[in-house]
Amino acid sequence: MKIIAFCDKDTAVGLRLAGVTDTRIPQEDLTDAVNLWNSIEEESQDIGLVLITEEIAEHIGQPLNEYRLRNTIPIVIEIPDKKGKKKDHIDYVSYLIKKAVGMEIKKE
Repeated sequence: MKIIAFCDKDTAVGLRLAGVTDTRIPQEDLTDAVNLWNSIEEESQDIGLVLITEEIAEHIGQPLNEYRLRNTIPIVIEIPDKKGKKKDHIDYVSYLIKKAVGMEIKKE
């Protein structure tokens, strides 16, 4: 299984340095973000992890949320982009841990 990053150009550079070779970059105005997400969804049987920036995930919106509800693999993790973490962002990884373990893990 492979790891895919769905992010902006600057984030893609950092992830490539970290070893993520398959990066999908939508246009600056995010007009093709939904189409790129649909192509990732179609090849999901070969993908184990999708790293997606919070801004792109927010732009895709409902299709991404519905996909998460229907599928457990690939795991879709939202990451901050170069602007930093969004204040109103829901931490999906913490949600997955709470769902698996049955309790919430608090950060101090």
